Amino acid sequence: MPTRRSKGRDAVAAGGVVIRKGERGPEVVLAGREGMWVLPKGTPDANESIEETATREVREETGLDVRIVRPLGTIEYWFALPRRRVHKTVHFFLMEATGGETSRHDHEYEEVRWVPVEQARGLLSFDTYREMLDRALAEAAAA
Repeated sequence: MPTRRSKGRDAVAAGGVVIRKGERGPEVVLAGREGMWVLPKGTPDANESIEETATREVREETGLDVRIVRPLGTIEYWFALPRRRVHKTVHFFLMEATGGETSRHDHEYEEVRWVPVEQARGLLSFDTYREMLDRALAEAAAA
């Protein structure tokens, strides 16, 4: 009996690594839900640039007003949906907060908070996010 081949598709998202100087060193904002901690990101709206997407998604998901400092590159991964595999490319940007409060984050996450970088490495749920955090720290140090 022949097997049905799953269809694949490409997806794009954009987000940011928001870093600030804390009392004891650099801190990064993380978003958490059901024990999973991630960097904020999301999908573009119609006719929205990657930079606009990143800024909007970070603002919505964290409650922070942010500005892009510089691009950090992309991460890519595959995930499965029923009868479909998705290849996702996520564009990340180094960002700084210009206002807002994490208490204003949207309903997508249970908690959003500033976390010391060393603690963030242990909390982040995926190696790709840890790698992006390291890229952001290197870029922030070079700025």
